[in-house]
This record gives sequence, structure tokens and C-alpha cells, in this order.
Amino acid sequence: MSTPDTWRKSSYSGGGDGNNCVEVSTSTTHVAVRDSKAPARAILAFPAETFTSFLDALKAPLAKP
Repeated sequence: MSTPDTWRKSSYSGGGDGNNCVEVSTSTTHVAVRDSKAPARAILAFPAETFTSFLDALKAPLAKP
């Protein structure tokens, strides 16, 4: 995956300057994530299906023992 050109911040990034979050860039095959406070540092890229599964798991209610 080449370096993405378009990044977007979460609407949950908080008040103030809104820099306390991650930024995401999507393509048809991958999702890239970076720290908005240090955008020139490392970018993590995941296959789109893997990232979608990760988000679905985060949204799922926790199972009670």
C-alpha cells in the first residue's frame, strides 16, 4: 500500500485542537492508521476485511461469565 493522501479524524477526537486521536485513511483494499500528533511517524496498514472484523469485535457487547 502506498502512503495515503487523504486522512480523516474521528468525530470523537474531543475538544480543543482535536489532535488527541488517530487518523484513518481507507482504500478499497486497506485501512491505514496513524497518530494525529505525529503524522510523519509510522503508519499501520491493515487489510480492509481484517480492520472491519477488529471494529466489529470492539462494538460487540462483552460476554458475562
